[in-house]
Amino acid sequence: MSLAVLYSRARIAIEAPLVTVEVHISPGTPGFNLVGLPEASVKEARDRVRSAIINSHFTFPGEKITVNLAPADLPKEGGRFDLPIALGILIASGQLPAVGIDQFEFAGELALTGELRSVLGEIPFAMAAAKQGRVAILPADNANIACHIQEAQVVAANQLTDVFFHLTGQQALAFSKPERIQQHVQSERDLQDIIGQPMAKRALEICAAGGHHLLMLGPPGTGKTMLASRLADILPPMTDNQALETAAVHSIVGMAADIEDWHRRPFRAPHHTCSAVALVGGSSNPKPGEISLAHNGVLFLDELPEFDRKVIDVLREPLESGMVTISRAARQADFPAKFQLIAALNPSPCGHYNDDKMRSTPDQMLRYLNKLSGPFLDRIDIQIEVARLPKGALTENQDRGEPSSVVRERVISVHRVQLERQGKLNSELSTREIDQYCALTKADADFLETAIEKLGLSIRAYHRILKVARTVADLRQHQHIERSHLAEALGYRAMDRLLASLRN
Repeated sequence: MSLAVLYSRARIAIEAPLVTVEVHISPGTPGFNLVGLPEASVKEARDRVRSAIINSHFTFPGEKITVNLAPADLPKEGGRFDLPIALGILIASGQLPAVGIDQFEFAGELALTGELRSVLGEIPFAMAAAKQGRVAILPADNANIACHIQEAQVVAANQLTDVFFHLTGQQALAFSKPERIQQHVQSERDLQDIIGQPMAKRALEICAAGGHHLLMLGPPGTGKTMLASRLADILPPMTDNQALETAAVHSIVGMAADIEDWHRRPFRAPHHTCSAVALVGGSSNPKPGEISLAHNGVLFLDELPEFDRKVIDVLREPLESGMVTISRAARQADFPAKFQLIAALNPSPCGHYNDDKMRSTPDQMLRYLNKLSGPFLDRIDIQIEVARLPKGALTENQDRGEPSSVVRERVISVHRVQLERQGKLNSELSTREIDQYCALTKADADFLETAIEKLGLSIRAYHRILKVARTVADLRQHQHIERSHLAEALGYRAMDRLLASLRN
């Protein structure tokens, strides 16, 4: 047989479109031609495949070899096609029977010795193969991750010869089985590590309970970074679907998932020098940015005004939609970006406000804080001031509050209430759903409207206050929003009050 047809898959964002690998061997001048829009890394497969076949003690044909990667208009990159190309050559040259080859999909980079090396995007690959009812044959490192996908049939191989013996029935490879995953691994970080700051801990719990975004304003050394790093540990573990979504994004950038932390929510903290492309994703071949790597987890932006204003403003759409679309001249890619934003900043360029270390004028403070646009701040549900500890707090035996494990159980309970009531968290409620689930009495509605006018807030901020009040009511196990819940939600607008005082 001089023609072989096998199946593999390309990697486009978090999708894995089917690629048909066609190998034809014909008489003529010896050569190895690759067609089908291969990029440079794919074209180099000619040398890798040749050496791998020879060093695996097979015969490399001395004829004209043509390899077509269809469809022709789909870009192909990486070494993932090495394995199907090598197997196609063995089939077309009569060294490997083609019986049942259409039941498999192959991916793997070949070393010159014939060893299989891991590739990127094993989770989208296995998910797509499972939908087609085919068995995915992958390098061992990839198979250990991909086998956690329900209904996926994944076979791990270490060498080209392993795949050969499996396909010929000489030595069958076992299906990879998922390791037992612990639902939640105890973290070394705990809320009790933080001295004082009961209001900030309360705001952090509300943030976790309702899926709200949080901004912390305060001088250096008050615990803002420590508080932010504890949020992921008081959130409920991810569901299987959420864990799979997050792992799929990580797999396409080579961040292999740690099986023990499969259900732990990601925590990303990019430096303030990062670019807009690094934050939201991009490049000529679109790749996910930090907001997508934080999908279903936490994105922490420390020293927020030090970020370029354009970089901060690119977050506005993903904060609302939970999705980011990267459009380039050659292609377009959609990446999930459903994350909780935690931001921290100092109140002034010198880092202080209303104390003996204050060196900035009100105008300097206003210019510094105006680096944050109004539309961006509108999207932050909770804004709190993290003040310095009172004198003697370090030496006194202070109550450090509840441990993270206790707070987490309360958050899990509130999540369950929200999902049963409305099928989503409070932060995700639409305008129509706010009217339904956040209804107020006439007196309370007038109270909130007066407060909104006094603070000069937008309609978007009005809706976010209602969502926070709904979460406060849920934490207190109240069915309806009351005046005290609204008052607490309005208390979490520290940035709005600071800007209003500076402008006046």
